[in-house]
Amino acid sequence: MLIAIFGVVASVAIIISVGWLFRNIAVKLTHGATARAFRTAPLTAGFGAAIILLYIAVAVLAPAIAPYSERQIVGAQFLSWSSQHLFGTDSLGRDMLTRLIFGARNTVGIAFIATALAFTIGTVLGLLAATVGGWLDQLLSRIVDILMGIPSLIFSLLLLTIFGTSIITLVLVIATIDSTRVFRLARSVAQNIVVMDYIEAARLRGEGLWRLITREILPNAMAPLIAEFGLRFCFVFLTISALSFLGLGIQPPTADWGSMVRENAGLITFGDITPLLPAGAIALLTVAVNFVVDWMLHRASGLKE
Repeated sequence: MLIAIFGVVASVAIIISVGWLFRNIAVKLTHGATARAFRTAPLTAGFGAAIILLYIAVAVLAPAIAPYSERQIVGAQFLSWSSQHLFGTDSLGRDMLTRLIFGARNTVGIAFIATALAFTIGTVLGLLAATVGGWLDQLLSRIVDILMGIPSLIFSLLLLTIFGTSIITLVLVIATIDSTRVFRLARSVAQNIVVMDYIEAARLRGEGLWRLITREILPNAMAPLIAEFGLRFCFVFLTISALSFLGLGIQPPTADWGSMVRENAGLITFGDITPLLPAGAIALLTVAVNFVVDWMLHRASGLKE
């Protein structure tokens, strides 16, 4: 019980310290409205932003900071933690620290690409459906209703079993499934915008459909869409990790946190916490993104403390 209480207190202290430090650095490095935004940001948002930047730096600099190459076998299987192998080795004798570092590049990078593609598809179709209306709106909405009626994880497993488990297929499958959620949000937000007087004035001026969407509707729908991007990234990130854990996500020998948990899960039986490291990396990024998204939603709502 005392250990659990100490862990909670230590976690809160770390969040406060990192959040305070990042917020002060961000205020000094920025100017104007950006500096004011960081100055009023909660410490949790500062902590989340710091963790996200750390993950990005690790992903970009992975080849430079990793002690070994991604697929290199450096020793015997399941070596314990040591100065030579900080987190030991995995079931094939590959360095766990190296695999964790490259896992940041692969897992986070693929999740970001899939999320960006899902948002591009969902936002374009959602805004188009709300702006045009009529039969196009009904057709797209019914297709989305059908796709959303199928549990996303089961649907992903089915499609990946049929079309294969390459990275391109994985990205396309997840982007297609998640674009339905983005479509619903974009359509809902746009429907509240297209009835405004300035949209009618733009129509009377003879604005084309594409210009109407990009110049009048999209800028006014950006706040909820940006916040949803962060939340949707978390769902995509967790989905890829779950699929990899089940063996249908990112395939070996490519380093991936979900598959690393599965490959080393047997160590937990012997009291080794190594399999918890990639699981902790997944959980930490998810919490960090949610902290930042909560702050962005608060700012977009216009509420004051």
